[in-house]
Amino acid sequence: MRFLNDLKPPYDLTYDDVFMVPSRSAVGSRQGVDLSSPDGTGTTIPLVVANMTAIAGRRMAETVARRGGLVVIPQDIPIEVVTDVISWVKSRHHVLDTPIVLDPHQTVADALSLLPKRAHNAGVVVDADQRPIGVVTDEDLSGVDRFTQLSEVMSKDELLLLDADIDPREAFNTLDHHNRRYAPAVDKDGRLAGILTRKGALRATLYSPAVDADGKLRIAAAVGINGDVAGKAKQLLDAGVDTLVVDTAHGHQESMIAAVKAVRGLDPHVPIVAGNIVAAEGVRDLIEAGADIIKVGVGPGAMCTTRMMTGVGRPQFSAVLECAAEAKKFGKHVWADGGVRHPRDVAMALAAGASNVMIGSWFAGTYESPGDLQQDASGRLYKESFGMASKRAVRNRTSEESAYDRARKAIFEEGISHSRMFLDPARPGVEDLIDSIIAGVRSSCTYAGAGSLEEFAEKAIVGVQSAAGYAEGKPLHASWS
Repeated sequence: MRFLNDLKPPYDLTYDDVFMVPSRSAVGSRQGVDLSSPDGTGTTIPLVVANMTAIAGRRMAETVARRGGLVVIPQDIPIEVVTDVISWVKSRHHVLDTPIVLDPHQTVADALSLLPKRAHNAGVVVDADQRPIGVVTDEDLSGVDRFTQLSEVMSKDELLLLDADIDPREAFNTLDHHNRRYAPAVDKDGRLAGILTRKGALRATLYSPAVDADGKLRIAAAVGINGDVAGKAKQLLDAGVDTLVVDTAHGHQESMIAAVKAVRGLDPHVPIVAGNIVAAEGVRDLIEAGADIIKVGVGPGAMCTTRMMTGVGRPQFSAVLECAAEAKKFGKHVWADGGVRHPRDVAMALAAGASNVMIGSWFAGTYESPGDLQQDASGRLYKESFGMASKRAVRNRTSEESAYDRARKAIFEEGISHSRMFLDPARPGVEDLIDSIIAGVRSSCTYAGAGSLEEFAEKAIVGVQSAAGYAEGKPLHASWS
């Protein structure tokens, strides 16, 4: 990347402060751009879901990995649960979504509580042998007594079933021909194997899943820097985790360096990510300790109050730019963690040299995030999100400590404990947001004449703009008169 007119900005820059200038391009198609990351994590799109309890769970991990990204399971989840999540995600299908499975004797109330857990918003009713006998959607359940059994309201006439191994393009054409939005898929014995929507079949032709050497979906997990770091890291490695993230808010400290050395001492055959830092010196120290990837970002996240509480942090674009340049000297990489609110921000982070971009709060307001779907007084759907240094997160993380120790730590929390993240009616699922982000990033690469992420970081020409310049680029949803 270079600055327009070789400008040397006199101050640090956020994503809002910069823009990209188009260059002569020989890239003929957006789909021809290779978005796989060079950092060894196996992502085929440069997106990593941040290790936040309100965002990164099994549904998110399955869905994002199927589209080529990676989810980091948070450090405050019990190891037994994380082990189960890793096993579960690795058993998921590359094309079919995991269905909501219902019994015909369950009630409408049971179904209504489960349907919002999946973006396809449909439940498959099965018999005792796990063979589909009907489907239910919220439309089937609308205006029906909540104690009514599903056998009375499910759609069962002309039930369309797909072969579990069907080609995605063929599946799309079949669903389109029958004018169906979705259909259950069954194995050779007729048992339920998954569910596939028209859009899901289409996406399976546009994205490549992030898979390990055995062809199983990839997943990452985080460890903190306190306690038996090596012991927990070994448990995660034994469970089959594909990337280890050693994580703390202040990554440039002796405890972090010792933790990274301890994890490197295990000789893991997976990438080690460490952070967070915002300057070249931190990059050097963590790489020397054994990190393969450095996580960059202090304070840019939507749930983070660090900068307002402490004054510590750095505008994210400049932090990524400096740290990526330093990591490159060692043949290593950086993840840009935080501060992205639009597809353009992801593109700017990649232009600055990031190999992957971490997203947190943006994905909190989706069907796939772990929280329960709620409604405000006006009927808008939302999920609650919170920062990982907030009182709520600290309370969860220290639940096994004494009341005195918990009370002491609660006094010094940073971050927002309760925030409503509203679902976008046009893009309520994480895949909808991924579509939007990746479309933007692909276009950015073609504007730069880049056929890969590495070329993009080399060829991007970036300028500095005023607040008015940024505002000028925003679309208007109504006339200005």
